[in-house]
Amino acid sequence: MGATKTEHFTDKQNAIATLAKALGHPARIAILEYLIKADACICGDIVNELPLAQPTVSQHLKELKNAGLIKGEITGNAICYCIDQKALETIQNYFTNITAKLNKKKNKCC
Repeated sequence: MGATKTEHFTDKQNAIATLAKALGHPARIAILEYLIKADACICGDIVNELPLAQPTVSQHLKELKNAGLIKGEITGNAICYCIDQKALETIQNYFTNITAKLNKKKNKCC
């Protein structure tokens, strides 16, 4: 098999790739933005905020949860979702670090 096997990369590289993959769909970005705007755990309102069917929204929520970007808690018959701040900090730290390295090198390529 090719060099895309995850065991060929560090845990940190795999973690960032998982987060990036989960962010790779505009519906998931919209869900995250809605959860940030709401500033609370949301149980059923997410479907009303997106032009997507409920099963599609559920699949996107599952992807975000599996990547660790959101948390879901069962409350009665519903699952309430909120942002996992730790995952967002991981993404922020990653881009802050690579930006600092690029600025330090002052790479003149391209």
